Amino acid sequence: MPLLFLNEKSCATTCDPDRADAAMADLVDAVRAVAKEDPGDTSLVSEVELKSLEIAEGYPIGKWIGASPKNHVRWQRLLSLRNRSPVRSVYPAPDADGNLEYRHEGEEALALGAAHFMDGIAVSLPVAHEWQTPAVSVERSELVELDDGSLEFERDCVDVRHISAPPHVDEHLGWIRESSLARAATGRQIWERKADLYPSLQFLPRTEAQLSDLDPRWVVPVRRCLERLDAAAAAWDPATMHEPEWQSKVTPEGETRKRVCRFEDDGEWETFHLHARFTPGAGRIHLRPIGEEGKIRIAHVGGKIRPDL
Repeated sequence: MPLLFLNEKSCATTCDPDRADAAMADLVDAVRAVAKEDPGDTSLVSEVELKSLEIAEGYPIGKWIGASPKNHVRWQRLLSLRNRSPVRSVYPAPDADGNLEYRHEGEEALALGAAHFMDGIAVSLPVAHEWQTPAVSVERSELVELDDGSLEFERDCVDVRHISAPPHVDEHLGWIRESSLARAATGRQIWERKADLYPSLQFLPRTEAQLSDLDPRWVVPVRRCLERLDAAAAAWDPATMHEPEWQSKVTPEGETRKRVCRFEDDGEWETFHLHARFTPGAGRIHLRPIGEEGKIRIAHVGGKIRPDL
């Protein structure tokens, strides 16, 4: 189910009606091209309802609809999609992004951030050069709990899938088709599809319950983290490397905490002190590389392991 997030920063800008009309034509064609791949479930998410949208400064969508018969047809095509608003209405929980902020050129970017957070696609009116691209970079600030229990903001730049004209859709077709067929929408689906989604990962039986009861806020972050771990394992050559070249931050526990990272693995107690982190909150995936098989084995998916657990 592709979620398309309408970039509010590309709307209500200063441009003449002819340029706004052309931009809306491109946007509608691009959105419909995505919906063609998954006509039943594609949703267009906007901060305001579409009927209240201001396409350009002084040019509300109602005025655009009445400007020509072609515009009215395009409006009907937009209405054939499910429209959801505001942006946070599609989050798995009201506070799902509570410790996360996205900015573009120093300004908060709601839709661009939501597209990244929810693993969707941002959609823009191509009225400026910066929106005429299949990917947009944004700055992300994330409050994370470190291994010593302290809190710290981590800042980085991330790329957001983006479309504003039909040619951009071609850049994402593989992902769109995969999204409509295979992407897990719940923790339980992650468990049930793990062999197909993550062929280079192995999971201890204890993780079935953890994934089945996974907090909805964690489904996308866990899915992404597992994807990166799987890619690292797939590229790993144990004959030349002691462990995979990690594609995300993987760190060891300190000596005093290794004792809480021991789990029964095929009748033996093993230490899974290597861990990847995910947010919101202190999410952890504990793992160990299995050199003889060229795989990564997962022992824990959930919150930070506390000493009394």
